[in-house]
Amino acid sequence: MGRMHADEHTIDTALVRRLVRGQFPRWADLPVTPLASGGTVNAVYRLGDGLTVRLPLTAGGAGDIAKEARVLPALGGLPVAVPAVVAVGEPAEGYPWPWAVHGWLDGSPALEGRDAPAHDLAEFVRALRAHPADGPPAFRGQPLSTVDTATRRAIEELRRIDEPFDAEAALAVWAEALEAPQWTGAPCWVHADLMPSNLLLRDGRLSGVLDWATAGLGDPAIDLIPAWNLLTAETRPTFRDAVGGDDATWARGRGRALSMAVIQLPYYRNTNPVISANARYVLTELGVLTSCRRPAGPTAGRAGSGSRPCRRP
Repeated sequence: MGRMHADEHTIDTALVRRLVRGQFPRWADLPVTPLASGGTVNAVYRLGDGLTVRLPLTAGGAGDIAKEARVLPALGGLPVAVPAVVAVGEPAEGYPWPWAVHGWLDGSPALEGRDAPAHDLAEFVRALRAHPADGPPAFRGQPLSTVDTATRRAIEELRRIDEPFDAEAALAVWAEALEAPQWTGAPCWVHADLMPSNLLLRDGRLSGVLDWATAGLGDPAIDLIPAWNLLTAETRPTFRDAVGGDDATWARGRGRALSMAVIQLPYYRNTNPVISANARYVLTELGVLTSCRRPAGPTAGRAGSGSRPCRRP
């Protein structure tokens, strides 16, 4: 994974060992192993067999440590596992922000375009929506109009770079989403970042959901994005039927998926092959990427990687 952000802090195994040894000496002898991750906010290391260390890469992610420490303990009773916040570390050893130790969850990250448990995913989304706990505003839980300028700017950027991208089709999807009636119900719990890498599978079932820094109360449309970033044209209707919701919510969810993908692709196309491959998958499923020339290399073996034509749905 390349350096993704201009203001990204340098993090390595030696730094993690020093932080753990200095603040949590009971874990000082546990092995520290960097984890391959498509994440854009945190560097993640495995600590022994049962823990992970999460360190924000930039100042913009530093507040997420406290937010997850507040949110995760409130979310008991969901049908899948969520990480436990085991400890929170302080800035030290030249590292300038808080960091966290979470419990390890077994499972393999979901892969876009592969068979995915659409019913399990819908059950999780419904259960989260119905959760009674109070919570903070969700990131991406606001009306789509709040990201209109950024989305249109990204569409214009993609129009100019070497991607087989249909900007007019993208603008049509975006216009339909903006014109859909807004959410008028009470804000409900949403995860707000249900990317495949945050969804863990065991034996073909959804077993855990990671990365809760974006979670909170907001428009439920944001948690429909797996319909396009994970599922296929064949499994998407199963998810839609099982998760419920009206046409307007579905249209807003489609708009959210589009917005995230068009913003991610130009930003990460040369530095994060996991995120850029997923963005291309989303845009293909939405019918706005007419063919895909995805890079081989770090994403080899992931669905949606390599070089192949991408069909319109």
